[in-house]
Amino acid sequence: MARFVAQGYLRLDGVVPREINEEAIAALDHELPPVAYGTPLSKAFDDSTFIPRLLAVPAVAGALSSLVGPEPDVDHHAVHVRGPHEGEAQDLHGDAIIDVRPDAFDIQLMYYPHEVTADMGGTLSVPGSHLRRINETDIGRVQNLRGQTRLTCPAGTVVLVHHGIWHGGRRNDTGRRRYMYKIRFNPTVPQVRLWDTADLDDPAVLRELAIGFPWYEQATGRLEIHNRALLWRALTGDAGFDIDHWVTRVTNRPAIRGQK
Repeated sequence: MARFVAQGYLRLDGVVPREINEEAIAALDHELPPVAYGTPLSKAFDDSTFIPRLLAVPAVAGALSSLVGPEPDVDHHAVHVRGPHEGEAQDLHGDAIIDVRPDAFDIQLMYYPHEVTADMGGTLSVPGSHLRRINETDIGRVQNLRGQTRLTCPAGTVVLVHHGIWHGGRRNDTGRRRYMYKIRFNPTVPQVRLWDTADLDDPAVLRELAIGFPWYEQATGRLEIHNRALLWRALTGDAGFDIDHWVTRVTNRPAIRGQK
C-alpha cells in the first residue's frame, strides 16, 4: 500500500487465467453492455460477460478490496483498442476533471488480456505523478519525462492505478490489434485501513513513502512527499504521521492553536 501511495499504481502480472483472457479477447471486439454511472459493483455486470470472472480472480479481488473497500460503485467502463500500425499516440493526460479530494481516490483497473510487447506500444505512465494535480491534457504538450514507464507485460496482467496518474496510450507498430479494458471504481466507504496493517510500523513503509523519481526537481519533488504524507494520514487514520517534518511544518498554526 505504501508503494501504491508513492508510485500511484499496483501491477499484477499474469494473474488472470488463460481461459478468461481468451473469453475477453473474443468479447472486446463487440460492444459491451453499458453501465450507468454510479452503479454498485454487485449490480453492474451480468454473469454472461467475462467481467465478473475477471474481478473474482483472487489477486484482483484482494487488491480492489484493499484500495476501495467493499461494494464500490462502477463509474464507467470502456474498451481501448489500438489498431495495427496506428500512427498516433495518445497525449499524456490525467483522466476526468481536476480532482483535489484529500481523503479519497478512485481506482482505474486496466486489464491486458494478451501479451503487450514494446512494438505494440503499451500504456505509458509516469510513476509518482498521481498527486500532482492537473486537468485532463494540461500536460499534453509533454512528450517524455525521465523515469516514465511504457508497459510491456504478459497476458492476463492487471494494473490498478490512482485516478490522477499521468498516462497515455502509445502507438501500435505491429500488425495486431492491441486491447486494454478499463473500469473506474468509486469507493463508497472511508478508505481507512482496508488492507492488512500488521506491518504498518515496519521501517520499509517509510522508505517506500519517501522514494523519489527521476522527473522530480529537487525542490518541487518535496511537494509529492508532502502530498503522500497527507494521503497516508488519511489512509491510516494517523493524524500525526509525517515524512521529514513536511506536513508538521506547514500545518503549524500557533494563532489558531492559541484560540482553542
